[in-house]
Amino acid sequence: MKVIYKNNASIKGDAACTITEYKIDDQHKIDCAIAKVDGRYPNVGSVVNESCKELAYVFEGSGKLFIEEKELVLNAGDCVLIEPQEPYCWIGKMTLFISCTPEWQVEQHKIVDSKLELPEIA
Repeated sequence: MKVIYKNNASIKGDAACTITEYKIDDQHKIDCAIAKVDGRYPNVGSVVNESCKELAYVFEGSGKLFIEEKELVLNAGDCVLIEPQEPYCWIGKMTLFISCTPEWQVEQHKIVDSKLELPEIA
């Protein structure tokens, strides 16, 4: 069993997305985080995780996930699995529980230009 207490979590982000990350220290096999999206993340283009799967559960709020050529409307209680190499963008006001496998690493998380025409946030 492993326990990660809130005071051991790391907090990072920007105006549109704050992440509280809980490193599980399980030989880099899995991790989890709470993401608070308020606007658009990333603020331009899309992001891609080069090596990890990202399972996101909408804990509260609602918004949209633009992934490749799909627009998904998400509400509290919905869950989505983002595969490695899939470019995506979050837009909305929502709190997400996210788990990545293998563990999320900053060097494999890239902002990329999107071929999609995404709406601007008013």
